[in-house]
Amino acid sequence: MRKMFSFLCLFGIVTSGWAQDYEEVHRKLLVVDGHNDVIISSILRGRDIGQRLDKGHTDIPRLLEGGVDVQVFAVWSDDQKWKKGAFKHANDQIDALERVIAQNSDKIALAKSSADIEKIRKEGKIVALIGIEGGNMIESSIPNLESLYARGARYMTLTWNYNLPWATAAAIEDGKAPADQQGLSEHGKAIIRRMNELGMMVDLSHGSKKLFYDVLEISTKPILVTHSNAAALTPHYRNLDDKQLLALKKNGGVIGVNFYAGFLDTDYESRVDEAYRKHIGAADRNISSWEKYEKLTKEQQYEVTVPLSKLIDHIDYLVKKVGIDHVAIGSDYDGIEAPPRDLEDVSKLPNLTKALLERGYNQEQIAKIMGLNFLRILEQHEQN
Repeated sequence: MRKMFSFLCLFGIVTSGWAQDYEEVHRKLLVVDGHNDVIISSILRGRDIGQRLDKGHTDIPRLLEGGVDVQVFAVWSDDQKWKKGAFKHANDQIDALERVIAQNSDKIALAKSSADIEKIRKEGKIVALIGIEGGNMIESSIPNLESLYARGARYMTLTWNYNLPWATAAAIEDGKAPADQQGLSEHGKAIIRRMNELGMMVDLSHGSKKLFYDVLEISTKPILVTHSNAAALTPHYRNLDDKQLLALKKNGGVIGVNFYAGFLDTDYESRVDEAYRKHIGAADRNISSWEKYEKLTKEQQYEVTVPLSKLIDHIDYLVKKVGIDHVAIGSDYDGIEAPPRDLEDVSKLPNLTKALLERGYNQEQIAKIMGLNFLRILEQHEQN
């Protein structure tokens, strides 16, 4: 991988004399976060992420402080709210991101290729990439898919939490989906083929197990699972089981660890419920864990979320199952309410490097997890 080696050289991490100071190690890394929802959570709400915010997990000052070199900005919509107009909504989000980039052009630039990433990094700027979270936004149209790719989208998460006419979601694996909608339809297969031709990565976070295996059968390129964890440790439908992990390894794909406490620890939601009842009172059944968490004080939130060690446990498990070349990070910042302690926002990412060093990972291994594995799969999709 010539380009990957050039990045190693650029950031000084092919030498044997690495300093053990975690902040210095972190500065030398190419840090790629494969999934962040700040467009929908802040930008579309009129918050200026060019300035440090007192809300949310992400803004440009904190990205710089956290040493984030490449940030994938998720373009997302709730399928139920956007049953019509989802394609326009996707374009509106990209428009909004482009305005942020134009207003902060000395600090951030949009990349559409690995060559762009290298160029922008040499200029000392944050690299912005675009990912589409939810195939509903192409409205079943391959021309719409092509249009979003042309605008810079370099992966598409096939589903969010609802079934589409051509693909089924993990969240609706209850046997109620019609048989002809299980997994990937014939039109869905055409969409995957076109994504392969374009060089657009297929993201199977949120996808059903049937969809997962259907895509593996047809895709000619490695798959991406941007923000999911190990089901063996936390048996949530958004996490991958061992069989899926072995299939991902065989395919050459990459899984990005999700920072959400609920995907890291099975007991998280029960702790939120208990804290809410203790400090606030009985909750309406329709109140989500997110809403309950937000009503707790900072100190109470700290108590119910998970230690950083839980995230490292998932990384350890994934590395054991799929190997060091197939694990990345996909924080899901601003799409979650409860990241681990010491990873409260993007500025705290050096703490992840510190924790990996303390767990015994060497700097070459950390470089792969923190960015090079994501870059590798991006480069593979650029090759025809």
